[in-house]
Amino acid sequence: MTVKIAFQGEPGAYSHQACHDARPDAEAVPCRTFEDVFAAVHDGTCDLGMLPVENSTYGRVADIHRLLPESGLHIIEEAFVRVHINLLAVPGTTLDQVRSAQSHTVLLGQCRGFLQEHKIHAVTGADTAGSAMQIARAGDPAQAALASELAGEIYGLDVLARHIEDHDNNTTRFLIMAPEMNTSRRGPGKMITSFVFEVRNIPAALYKAMGGFATNGINMTKLESYMVGGSFTATQFYADIEGHPEDRNVQLALEELGYFTSRLEILGVYPADPRRD
Repeated sequence: MTVKIAFQGEPGAYSHQACHDARPDAEAVPCRTFEDVFAAVHDGTCDLGMLPVENSTYGRVADIHRLLPESGLHIIEEAFVRVHINLLAVPGTTLDQVRSAQSHTVLLGQCRGFLQEHKIHAVTGADTAGSAMQIARAGDPAQAALASELAGEIYGLDVLARHIEDHDNNTTRFLIMAPEMNTSRRGPGKMITSFVFEVRNIPAALYKAMGGFATNGINMTKLESYMVGGSFTATQFYADIEGHPEDRNVQLALEELGYFTSRLEILGVYPADPRRD
């Protein structure tokens, strides 16, 4: 039976590219929203979900870290996708005919230099692949889209310019989500443990909570905060650390963390992708 993996966006989106790269034998299933991705995995329509969490140029993806703890799903793998931005247009178009380029606001911000150089007006679209689909339907050589080459193939557009992003290391990190936690040690490299926690309302709680990771020699690769419940005083933290919950130093650090938190939940234990280094 073919594994199905859900992603947010239209066919040809970079999340679709991530599915293609990480699970080439799986069937990628487009969903309208991130919540729809979670629902597709929960109801058994899909086996896995692919979610973007951060981009090396733009930063973290809005709402994802808030949605992850509420999803009821677990991280089983991470995947890094090199984001190559391409200028796509209807067949037969030349670069000097293009007057505007449509895409998601994030992509527009990642190739300002090219657009300014060629005096191309940026037009905000709902998403990257959806913009490519609209440009294909419009059939106007003056209108182009910024998207992946996969989107160009799907919607029958020509690539007028490849890899026009401002930064040559533009990469998005994705998480593969599953209904069940997998804590087995997998692969020859390091393991990553991801978790969320809320600190108790006591002085220096966060400082004390973090102390256990320092004293036990654990590398914390990510620590992000965001408000919960619409309150300025209720703060939840998302963290990634190098190590497995069964490692003695990780056990000690999490035990110390527990003294200063009102909530601690492990979201996933998975192999570190070699590209994170």
